[in-house]
Amino acid sequence: MKKTLLIIGIVSLAFVQCGKDSDPFLIKNGSIGNLNKEIKIKQIDSIFAEDSIVKINSSPNALETQGEVEIYEKGGKKLLLLSPDSENDPNSTITNVQVFDSRYKTEKGLTTASTFKDVKANYTIDNIETTINAVVVFLKETDVYLTIDKKSLPEELRYNMDLEVEASQIPDNAPIKYFMIGWEPISE
Repeated sequence: MKKTLLIIGIVSLAFVQCGKDSDPFLIKNGSIGNLNKEIKIKQIDSIFAEDSIVKINSSPNALETQGEVEIYEKGGKKLLLLSPDSENDPNSTITNVQVFDSRYKTEKGLTTASTFKDVKANYTIDNIETTINAVVVFLKETDVYLTIDKKSLPEELRYNMDLEVEASQIPDNAPIKYFMIGWEPISE
């Protein structure tokens, strides 16, 4: 009787485990859904076979996917922009991903719809860099980095690029302008 219960338990557990697919919208270190940092740009067609793929900078004579690629849902909603290390090499790995769809979220719940308050509550800020029209926020222990429009900052921080912006100076309600993921190129 005990052996029968044990076998039933193991078989049930196996069925439950087999039914779990990976979340196609989960962002983790080194991956976003079914896409990971080791995937070559030429493999995008098979990974996103159910979606629409728009090749931005592809060579007209290219047989395989190369260059920047936009991914759209079949319904037309823009999901991602993928940028490879080398525009002309189909064997190049993806080094930058721009996320457009708010269904994509980190393990700590950060999405394109999040505010800076959500960032501060869940992540340690590694560095903040100032550009002409935005500040770029780099987060510790994650591949994610964010851009916040300077229009969301106090007036005295908007026009001086030499000022170092600190996390405490960014308002809690500041929205994320660009939600990015950066990976180091994989060398073969």
